[in-house]
Amino acid sequence: MSEIKTVEFSHKEVAEALVRYNSIHEGLWGISIRFGIQGANIGATPGGELTPAAIVPILNIGLQRFEKPNNLTVDAATANPSGEVSEKE
Repeated sequence: MSEIKTVEFSHKEVAEALVRYNSIHEGLWGISIRFGIQGANIGATPGGELTPAAIVPILNIGLQRFEKPNNLTVDAATANPSGEVSEKE
């Protein structure tokens, strides 16, 4: 059996896990990702040529409350009913 090297999650799966972890029991929630942007000259060739480039780091990942459901949201009342115990508790 081969070793698992990557496990991937959908946006909703991440939102659901974070809702449970943070003991959120109501509202529509989805992930939010804050990006930064930097510029740099990269890829020096043997002739010394550079190419301008943008570097876009992920600064943080969080939860954002939504007013209406969409393909990124989970309903906390369904994903984490108040009778369940979250991972933090």
